[in-house]
Amino acid sequence: MTANLLDFDLDGLAAFCERLGEKRFRATQLFRWIHQKGAADFDEMSDLAKSLREKLKTSAEVTAIPLLAQHISSDGTIKWLFDVGGGNAIETVFIPDDDRGTLCISSQAGCAVACRFCSTGHQGFSRNLTVAEIISQLWFAEHFLRKHLGQSDRVISNVVMMGMGEPLQNYAALVPALRVMLDDHAYGLSRRRVTVSTSGVVPMIDRLGRDCPVALAVSLHASNDALRDELVPLNRKYPLADLLQACKRYLEVAPRDFVTFEYCMLNGVNDTIAHADELVELVRSYGAHKAWCKFNLIPFNPFPASGLTRSSVAAVASFAKILSDSGIVTTIRKTRGDDIDAACGQLAGDIKDRTNVRTRLSKHRLITINQDKRPTRVGKEDTVNDC
Repeated sequence: MTANLLDFDLDGLAAFCERLGEKRFRATQLFRWIHQKGAADFDEMSDLAKSLREKLKTSAEVTAIPLLAQHISSDGTIKWLFDVGGGNAIETVFIPDDDRGTLCISSQAGCAVACRFCSTGHQGFSRNLTVAEIISQLWFAEHFLRKHLGQSDRVISNVVMMGMGEPLQNYAALVPALRVMLDDHAYGLSRRRVTVSTSGVVPMIDRLGRDCPVALAVSLHASNDALRDELVPLNRKYPLADLLQACKRYLEVAPRDFVTFEYCMLNGVNDTIAHADELVELVRSYGAHKAWCKFNLIPFNPFPASGLTRSSVAAVASFAKILSDSGIVTTIRKTRGDDIDAACGQLAGDIKDRTNVRTRLSKHRLITINQDKRPTRVGKEDTVNDC
């Protein structure tokens, strides 16, 4: 059985080469050919000994996941659909900006967390991706973009693990993939420019801090446990107090001196002045005299199954002002790629669900807000309205 060399970080590739009777420097050469030059044909690797190239032809391959479709947005965003077998397809998005090129990478086929506002979560979960399937997205995108844009310099400067899936629930593949991204012999990305986004898997946040600290983003989306239980079901296992304490611990080793809290703005659900005030108090209770976090407010990208709608521009602006006036760094994410369903929360791919999530969510009651701002549940035939 041949090994897919995209499955290895440098240490893993060195161990593989050692089994072939080769020294570590050969692994470094091979690593550079694969990741820096995008080579998949061993005959192209001219500074490798011919004997090693012959060994590799019978024992290894460099095989990316097959591309099914490509869509280019009017704003330059590119979305790719990749086939990961078994009837599953995943999505990857490139977002160009004046000062950076960001690649949004998937870590799972589907997602088991089932956040209410996320299209991926409504598809259910099939399986974890392998290291090769995660790295394939970066390998393909980087070398496609160099040809597409007609340049030899690196195009992708930032990677965000914010695509399909909960990265920290695929930890065994996540960490080797991160090490490839960071390695100077591969993509050479800064730890500050690689971000893992999590819905709040507390024990794995601590492990990531020990094993491979990169920038951390947390899908918060609520100012209290009752509401977050409804929006992010994982909160029932790891409530806000546990999550925020884990974030503070992570800052001791993080490459940045803040954690980013992602907050999807949902009309009449989590976007009131009372929610903003509650968030300010929550943040202050974990660090009143130091700016230890920033908020990224995300306009909700509606999809029919959610039963939710986007907050108004005025509501988002008012919410942001309350946070900013309290000293919390706050940004409002610009929606990109929504004309090709590539915006935040829209990635859906094509998943063979093993978790029966569609049936469960169809029975889930929708959220509205009482006058006392506490979440209640209403019949599934209703919709979420302003109160």
